[in-house]
Amino acid sequence: MFSTLYARAMQWAVHPHAKRYLAGLSFAESSFFPIPPDVMLAPMALARTDKAWEYALLTTLASVLGGLFGYLIGYFAFDLISAWLEQSHYWSAYLRAREWFDSWGFWAIFLAGFSPIPYKVFTITAGVVGMNIPLFVLASLIGRGARFYMVAGLMVWGGARMESLLRRYIDRIGLVLVVLAVIAYVMLNGG
Repeated sequence: MFSTLYARAMQWAVHPHAKRYLAGLSFAESSFFPIPPDVMLAPMALARTDKAWEYALLTTLASVLGGLFGYLIGYFAFDLISAWLEQSHYWSAYLRAREWFDSWGFWAIFLAGFSPIPYKVFTITAGVVGMNIPLFVLASLIGRGARFYMVAGLMVWGGARMESLLRRYIDRIGLVLVVLAVIAYVMLNGG
């Protein structure tokens, strides 16, 4: 199953509109969409290592813009989404993000780039708590940028060897990621 998805992602990576799709996915994931942009960034950076840093920059900027949209949702429309959020599996993540903001402020957004809690939860929460917007943007640029540049860097570093390994082991990697996602979900939702 994952090898088929991997082959499809590699086809999308060289599509003439791939950069637009990557930007759209990056924007949407930061505010409301469940699929992270890494699923497009990695194969695009792997397929065109000469453009990997450009793709990482595009992903970062679009993600931060989407994060600002998520911030606006939290700031202006939280009352409209709170009932849905309480009934969704995101509620416990939202509560945890609130705790992170109370404890760490600026660093909560910075760490969100690497957290198992979806970034969109942090962007909406930042709006709810009224985080300083310039600090929000700065933390998002640093945190998200570090993540996406790391993904692009790994693809550049690995090159054709990485592509060969991914192709060979993608089904096993996919299974491990699904298991880790289930474990993270159970842990975030209190067992």
